Amino acid sequence: MGSKEKRRAALYQKIKELEAAKYIEELKEKVEKLQDDITSSSQDISLPVKATVETIDKGFRITVISEEDCPGLLVAILETFEELGLDVRDTNMSCSNKFHLEAIGELQNETDADEIDTQVVKSAVLKAIKNWSDSNDED
Repeated sequence: MGSKEKRRAALYQKIKELEAAKYIEELKEKVEKLQDDITSSSQDISLPVKATVETIDKGFRITVISEEDCPGLLVAILETFEELGLDVRDTNMSCSNKFHLEAIGELQNETDADEIDTQVVKSAVLKAIKNWSDSNDED
């Protein structure tokens, strides 16, 4: 291999490394923003609501529990599922005197799987709870 080819290969390698470093920085910024959203969402909720999200085979298990009755909360959460592109495959729900929701949601579009993970779903659910809570406080 001649020196011109070596320089070209070295330059190409450096370009690849710079692109990878830029991509890593973009991902770090996205993670920080999501963590900030999760932190602010969970700190602002005044209701005794617990929300958990677990990754399962082709989607997520979302559980939301409150010791209080929460009229309208189910609609807010289901609208969030729709915005995220989650199809509800199975659900267990109770709204009598307490609120309990366990839902299995699968992504409608598998290409979204790289962008939507457990933290994204949990952040969106917490935001829906907060928005629902804020709208109930106004009433």
